[in-house]
Amino acid sequence: MKQLLPNPFGTKKDAAAEAAIVPRARVGATFAASLTFEDVRRRYGARTALDGFSLAVAPGEVVCLLGPSGCGKTTLLRVAAGIEKPSGGRILINDREVAGPARFVPPERRSVGLMFQDFALFPHLSILDNVAFGLKGLPREEARREALAVLSRFELEGYASGYPHILSGGQQQRVALARAIVPRPAVMLMDEPFSGLDVQLRESIQDETLALLRETRATSVIVTHHPEEAMRMGDRIAVMRDGRLEQEGQAEELFHRPVSLFVARLFSEVNEIPFAVRGGAIDTPIGRLPVRGIAEGAAAVLCIRERGIRMDTSESGLAGRVHHVKFLGDMARVEIGVEGFERPLRARVPEGHGLARGSEVCVTITPGDVLIFPAGPV
Repeated sequence: MKQLLPNPFGTKKDAAAEAAIVPRARVGATFAASLTFEDVRRRYGARTALDGFSLAVAPGEVVCLLGPSGCGKTTLLRVAAGIEKPSGGRILINDREVAGPARFVPPERRSVGLMFQDFALFPHLSILDNVAFGLKGLPREEARREALAVLSRFELEGYASGYPHILSGGQQQRVALARAIVPRPAVMLMDEPFSGLDVQLRESIQDETLALLRETRATSVIVTHHPEEAMRMGDRIAVMRDGRLEQEGQAEELFHRPVSLFVARLFSEVNEIPFAVRGGAIDTPIGRLPVRGIAEGAAAVLCIRERGIRMDTSESGLAGRVHHVKFLGDMARVEIGVEGFERPLRARVPEGHGLARGSEVCVTITPGDVLIFPAGPV
């Protein structure tokens, strides 16, 4: 009697549920799927990597996970892909549980593509065979045709018979992306895919990658610790901090309405000046500013974005003197002593303003570039 392999879904009813998660489609068609994290936790002994993370990603949406090293971004991708099991909570694809207390679906049955930071190409396989690796369900010749078509999309078909060691870092990145995307996964997970590229190549590869993700309609989660990259690539951005979701939303929302000093620091360089709350406000050199959610007498931090400080020679504004100017290409970073502030303020201005050390200036601060947060741990 033929022995059947164990069914991770357990019953025929559960097997039908799997079919709803992973539509059985041939290469060339993508069924975008929703991806949901519900209170996901992951512990390694006494260390907590994920601490109740929750987020819903819509079908076809591109979400960037943004946060510093060690905040749990890569762990979240590994749990979503099925490489690791969560210690608690659930992960759902198309509203069906693939990881949780009642069920664990192995990686190969989730229709999830995963692209690692180090590309993880097989050195003993040709570039064409590397790309075709994920197409084992197709006849060999058909798999090779599909792989060659994707290589052509990245203008790498001329390297098909070569091996990974002959490629540059940017070319290896494109091969790794081609290998991950060629099976047309419903969900695409990418772990800092552009970190090893130089600045000039990074933007073109980002544009190329985003165009391919849009073309295939794969639901995508991209890990990064570069805010500009997250704003460039993501429909939404999810900021992670210590294994939890700190804030999520579109780039404009996170930039203009950060919920914490932690988020504000990610998206812009800020001057931070402490003040005490008196009568529901703080008294500053730029006026009395109302404060919400900070107790009377408690310490608050006034944040002024460096790009929100304007300087000219008019007589309006606060008197200031330039202490230092640092050339940064098309911008200059200026340190200014400003009337009423105990410490100098830093500003970023377009290069060519003709500012020099000792210059007398008048300083104005854009109201929209002023934020106030509680003092203490951020």
